[in-house]
Amino acid sequence: MVLALPDDAVSPQSERTEPGSLDAAADEWLIGKIRRGDSDAYEELVRRHRDRIYRIALRMIGNPHDADDIAQDVVLSLWTTLTGFSGNSRFTTWLYRVVVNRCINLIERRPEHEPLQNPDVPIAGADAEAEAKQAALAALAAIGALPPDQRAVVVLVDIEQMRYQEVASILNVTPATVRGRLHRARRHLLYSLRDWA
Repeated sequence: MVLALPDDAVSPQSERTEPGSLDAAADEWLIGKIRRGDSDAYEELVRRHRDRIYRIALRMIGNPHDADDIAQDVVLSLWTTLTGFSGNSRFTTWLYRVVVNRCINLIERRPEHEPLQNPDVPIAGADAEAEAKQAALAALAAIGALPPDQRAVVVLVDIEQMRYQEVASILNVTPATVRGRLHRARRHLLYSLRDWA
């Protein structure tokens, strides 16, 4: 299904000069249709955001099965949870906050001894590709070892390339708090990955 917005879908309030304003306007338009019971609009909204929901969950959790469960849960509950979206922020801010909170809840319920990744899995061969895979596994394990609040900022800022202000809105903290958590997380990652430098 290709989304074609009618001319009246973009209101003067939603016309912004910042990047993504057309996407935000499309989300607002789709949400309006969903609230009137349009299941096609729901499918389109899910299609627009499902990949990023999964990516954020995978990078926060480190386990594809758990990340898929979280993504499915968020997508399935989206129809009913949209009543909790007041429109005071961008839809994506609200949606990614839901994803991050579900991930943090899962992380906090895990037994402490349960590893997120095993960086010591031997990979055959000593060529550059094998070393790159080992380094990637080590990086994932290092991110997985971060406290959930630091892990969230690394995933959202460094991996998903979101702006500090957007991440602050998602996490419901100040941009200064985001910068502080990111600084501590990067220091920890540098120390954890010192053998790979």
